[in-house]
Amino acid sequence: MRRRTRFNHPSAVATTLLLVIVILPAFHAAENISYSFTSFNDSVKSSFAFRGDATIYQGALQLTPDSRNGDNLLINKSGRILLPDPIKLWDWQQSNNTKRVASFNTAFTINVFRDNGTVPGEGLTFLIAPNVDEPPPGSYGPFLGLTNASLDGNNSNHFVAIEFDTAKQPYDRDDNHVGLDINGVDSNITASLTPLGIEIAPVNPTNHTVWIDYDGVHRHVWVYMAVEGSEKPVAAVLNASIDISDYVLQSSHLGFSASTGNNFELNCVIAWNLTVEKLPDDGGGLSLGAIIGVAVGVGCVLVVMTLTTRILVVFCRRKRAAGNERDMLRKKLNGLPGTPREFEYKELKVSTGNFDERRKLGQGAFGEVYKGVLPGSSMEVAVKRFSRDKTKGQDDFLAELTIINCLRHRNLVPLLGWCHENGVLLLVYEFMPNGSLDQHLYGGEGLVWWRRYNIVAGVASALHYIHHEYNQMVVHRDLKPSNIMLDATFDARLGDFGLARALDTDKTSFTELGVVGTRGYIANECCITQKFTRESDVYAFGTVVLEVVCGRRPLYDVSGFHLLVDWVWKLHREGRLLEAVDPRLGGEYPAEDAERMLLLGLACSQPHPGARPKAQAIVQIVSRSAPPPGVPKFKPAFVWPPPQGPLLKGNHDDDNGTSGTTLASSTATSSNGVFSSAGGWALSLDVETGDSEKISRR
Repeated sequence: MRRRTRFNHPSAVATTLLLVIVILPAFHAAENISYSFTSFNDSVKSSFAFRGDATIYQGALQLTPDSRNGDNLLINKSGRILLPDPIKLWDWQQSNNTKRVASFNTAFTINVFRDNGTVPGEGLTFLIAPNVDEPPPGSYGPFLGLTNASLDGNNSNHFVAIEFDTAKQPYDRDDNHVGLDINGVDSNITASLTPLGIEIAPVNPTNHTVWIDYDGVHRHVWVYMAVEGSEKPVAAVLNASIDISDYVLQSSHLGFSASTGNNFELNCVIAWNLTVEKLPDDGGGLSLGAIIGVAVGVGCVLVVMTLTTRILVVFCRRKRAAGNERDMLRKKLNGLPGTPREFEYKELKVSTGNFDERRKLGQGAFGEVYKGVLPGSSMEVAVKRFSRDKTKGQDDFLAELTIINCLRHRNLVPLLGWCHENGVLLLVYEFMPNGSLDQHLYGGEGLVWWRRYNIVAGVASALHYIHHEYNQMVVHRDLKPSNIMLDATFDARLGDFGLARALDTDKTSFTELGVVGTRGYIANECCITQKFTRESDVYAFGTVVLEVVCGRRPLYDVSGFHLLVDWVWKLHREGRLLEAVDPRLGGEYPAEDAERMLLLGLACSQPHPGARPKAQAIVQIVSRSAPPPGVPKFKPAFVWPPPQGPLLKGNHDDDNGTSGTTLASSTATSSNGVFSSAGGWALSLDVETGDSEKISRR
């Protein structure tokens, strides 16, 4: 990495050498290891290690034989198909002596075929294996190509697998389940597929798609399954806490295994996608000798340069301030876990066509976002260029980078890296090909119902993660459709953490002079207290839910109402709630789900923060594992300070409550104050007009 720094004192050389030694090992490219196979034929055969009775045939990975020469050729078989190159799944970070575990996600389509009238057996697995050796002798039948009677359960096996089992053993719950296997086939946790209407080996041949997501930060796995062509379900069929680094080798092989027993089936994988977070190579970077060599070389060159040319010294003097600022920034970033990649400015300039206006994806208070394609690859990225004043811009840049770099969740936009050069601050994110949610709600062809529901579920999951699962509570403060991105499969990814703040464990709110955010998504109490909390994020989420269901913006003049939430509440009181649903859906939606979403949106929009459901309850409601929340027919008045005693009904301190707390309607309002926000607009805290009946009714 080239540096431009002025040296006017011998200690500057030592300082530079120290910076080189400290910084160089930390800068690893934030990359993923990816494989994608839409079908299988002889041209990709070299991409796999075939073991046992496995092969490629008829466009599929066939883990057990496909033969009609006699049933004896089909029974008691086992096979494995693995990626021949090992993938590093965990490592120790020497800087802080902590273990880092790679996150990964995979999606594959399977077909488990059995002849009509026959009983299937035994099953297949997605496998993390220590090597590409042959399956152990006797690994047919209930052992699924993983182990055998003498090795089953042995810690030396070093495998973790997700099984799809079609034969019941004494230790199994049934003959149609998913299980998590650790070093043995007696699953640590299982989930029956029968209640979900899924049959692994149905009489009529059916393809099923499986999604497996593993979070290496929180050591948790989720498994989803649906008939091919369906969207990824909202709820996982199996989820479990597991630190795979406790069981698998540091570098392991990923793939599949299967077996037949006295009963048989054809176990096929017909498509497979895999993405694994790439961890640094062993040693954490350059060798010590290489670092010293680079450091000494750079130091000597810089000293010679300062002694041989006055012109260069003058030039460097002008750049010194920027260089010092950049070094200070690097020092701060090196203190972060998993330091993101530093991009060169010229690389991002080329990728965005010199920040061509035609490549602009959007613009906000902090700057512009451009689409780019990294030179030398086909990787598409979104480049955020900060444009606020120098001091505030760097604060915003550091705040966003510090928070998003530490967050790992399938419903957050992944950060790839950063750049700070010549006073320009840039963040590089993974590109979301389907843009932002607002583009689809208010333009284009709109969104079908099931896609809208899945988007709400994804945002709810992300909100629960930043509020309750991450080791610091994060308050987003700017939750709205334009900050909800949609990936290639229209899964929601919450982005733009420019206003977000991480709070210490003993804090519950963040205070800032002036009110930040976007009008229509800011809870009333924020304008008085200037504090942002989990409850204020939930308020914004409720606004988003109503937008998604109604297809209308939050500040929308309809039927004499200036706020969407007031109009929806009126329909709720009159028993006409479903009339709020976006007419563009043409009635193509489940009425029960639409009512569930509208009630959730109203519950989250309760004027009193304590009456709003917590993120955990929201996830339960969206996943249909809890009933819709109870919502009063009349919208309560906003009263501050919050009412105490009999005016407040319910227990709003219960994190697991799903019915929500209700406020009795009241004539009390705030004291006619008008509060100016940092954005320059004013908000009256009087009860909104437009529906006289909602005032003073009890």
